[in-house]
Parts: sequence; C-alpha cells; structure tokens
Amino acid sequence: MLKHEDNERLVRVGPGTPMGQTMRRYWQPALLSSELPEPDCAPVRVRLLGEDLIAYRDTDGKVGLVDAFCPHRRAPMFFGRNEECGLRCVYHGWKFDRAGNCVDMPSEPAGTPLQAKVKIKAYLCIEKGGAVWTYMGPRELQPPEPDHEWLRVPESHLFVSKTYEHCNYMQALEGGLDTAHVSYLHKDGRDDALHLAAVDGAPRLDVEVTDYGYYYVSSRNVGNGSNYVRLYQYIMPNHQMRANVLSHSGKRPKVPKIDGHVWVPIDDENVWVWNFMYAYDESTPLDREFAMNYETRAGRGPDDLVPGTFKLKANIENNYNVDREKQKQGLFAGIEGVNTQDFALQEGMARIIDRSQEFLGTTDKAIVTLRRLLLDATRAVEKGETPRAIDPTTYANVRAHDELVPQSEDWRALFDKEGMARW
Repeated sequence: MLKHEDNERLVRVGPGTPMGQTMRRYWQPALLSSELPEPDCAPVRVRLLGEDLIAYRDTDGKVGLVDAFCPHRRAPMFFGRNEECGLRCVYHGWKFDRAGNCVDMPSEPAGTPLQAKVKIKAYLCIEKGGAVWTYMGPRELQPPEPDHEWLRVPESHLFVSKTYEHCNYMQALEGGLDTAHVSYLHKDGRDDALHLAAVDGAPRLDVEVTDYGYYYVSSRNVGNGSNYVRLYQYIMPNHQMRANVLSHSGKRPKVPKIDGHVWVPIDDENVWVWNFMYAYDESTPLDREFAMNYETRAGRGPDDLVPGTFKLKANIENNYNVDREKQKQGLFAGIEGVNTQDFALQEGMARIIDRSQEFLGTTDKAIVTLRRLLLDATRAVEKGETPRAIDPTTYANVRAHDELVPQSEDWRALFDKEGMARW
C-alpha cells in the first residue's frame, strides 16, 4: 500500500505538480495523424496533462499544438480559421503560427509593437508511427525524438488506435503491467483453445530494473515439464510492450505480432489508452483486416465506439453489458472483449483510487516497482536531475517475447536474441 501523500504525488498530472512536471519531460502521443487528414483541415480539440489545447495541420502539412484560447480575450481557438500557415481567431482576426508567434493583428493599427509581444502557448510536434507526438516540457531540456521499435516499423506492418478511459492513468497503467489478472479477468472457458496464461493462475514474477524502466517476466507451469514464460517491457513513464498470448497448444497466431500500450493522462481523472501492434518480422505484414478483427474482438472496434468519439458504448452506465449467463458458461467476467473487461474493472474502482487501502501480494512485484520508479522520477526532476528513459538509446533495441520453455532450462539464454529489436 502507499501513503496518501505518495498516492497524490503519483496521480496528479496538471501543470506544476510533481508527476505533471515529470510527464512533461517525455514526448507524449497527442492524437492520431489521421485526425488531421490534410493541410488546412479543421482544428481538433486536445486535452493533455490537464491542459486544453488545439491541434491543427497548417498549409505546409506541419502540425501545430497551441493553447485552446486566444491570448487576446480568451476566445476559443477551436473555431479559428486554419489558413495560410496559421490559425486565425475568428473573434478579432489575430493569427498565430505553429511556434506561437502572432503573425497578423488586423484589429490593431498597422505596425503596432503589440504584435511582437503577443504569443500563444505552443508545443513542438513531430509525427511518428501514425501519431502526432508532442513535448510539453522546458525547451532547454527537450530530449531526442522517441525511438521505440514500433515507431520504426513500415506502415504495412503497424496498426495504431486509441480509446478514451474514464479513470486516472495509474489505474490503467497498473492494469497493463499486472500479468496475474490475465489468468482470470480475460479467461474465456467457452473457447476450445484456451490461451496458456489461463492454465496457471499463480505466475512467478521476476522484475529487473533497467536504465529505461524495467523488464518483467511471468513464468507459469503449464505441465509436461514446461513453463509458459512471458517477457514484458516497461519503458518509463507510461509505455508497455508484450508479446502474443500463446494458445493452449503453444501455437502463435497466424500473424505473429507484438502488442503494447501508451497510457497518456488527459487530466487527473481520464486517460488516453494508445494501442499499437506490429508484425513480428519482415516476412509477414500486418494487414488491416487482421488488425480490425483483433480490435473488434478486443471490444474497441469501430462499432464498439460512440460515433465521432473514441469512447466505448459499453460503459459504467450500462454495466459494460455484463451477461451473467455467459459468466456461468465460462466467460469469466461475463463481459465481452479484453479492452472492455479492463475498462470495467479500472473505471469501476473510482476515478482515482486510494491505494492506502490495498493489500498487495507476490504477483504485484511489477506494480510495486512501477510506483517506486515513478516516485523516484518525480524527485529526480525536482532536484534538476534527468529521469530514466529520456535517452532513447536506452530502450530502442528492446522488445517483448513469450515462449514455452522446458523447466530444466534458463529462459534468459533462450530469450537473449528474441528480446532484442529486429527493426
């Protein structure tokens, strides 16, 4: 369990908070590139780390991310005109470029010195892996661009989506790093081919702290002298990678892939869950039909979302469509879709949980280590030090893996090559 003051330090992400300042030291995905489909298209509202912002793609095709309100009279920039390499407020015509400079002030006398003084808050953006990434921290401390393996994958081998979750980011992040829950929450006894994680519900965990965060390994006894071993990667502050869940026979899916998430705080009570999957090697592209079928099975396909949003139709108001009869038939949670199952439990805890009320067990090693590393990072930032994973070379060459391993062998020797990036 955590002290109340440590819990508060972890969950608050607004400007000036310890975790907010720490999150701002890293590049964060802000929106899908597809949300800004062409130059001079309509602006998009973005809320990130407790700040209301507007994203737009200018005439040159470059993305700007600026304050949601004009610095003149705080009029909403969402209604602005996206034209000629700038966003123009429709209230009085003041126009700003991607860097935040006021490039036109038609309501003021020509040559007014006020124009040079007025700025709109603006954050630097880049595009990688089908997403717009932004850096919101001190400009003099700007780190190199992110270089996760999935950001180097060809478009033909990558699929990226996002969903909106109504809870604090820590609940979602901890859920993603909790390997034991897979054996229960995501168990589906209706299927003929159960995944191996369901065979042993008490995995043994090893957690190894690294200069980018940690890797952790779950080992499950699946009989016949074998362990099912999963190697996960946690890359600070909010990034996870995992490999396929093998079927009961130990076979990989038709399209071998690596999955992962990035949990980006919207504010203290909401989080963007970024979902990525990429093909395991060059020989097998990740076709869109396969990816969309996977999204649908997970409960976050297009038909699962409220039209025009990234929010699930299944939510707390309809109890996530829990079906008690299916629960009796073998669907452990009685809720369809892995993504929906996660949301039901994580959102159902409360918008922000009180971790001082918890009782942790042996399978919570990764959770305990996560909290310690994040708390350490906030204190490092407060001291003016550099937190882990700022340097992309620390994590650029890692990847996740899972495999059946004879109990007589050390998984480390077998995973030595497979745990390294190929792209």
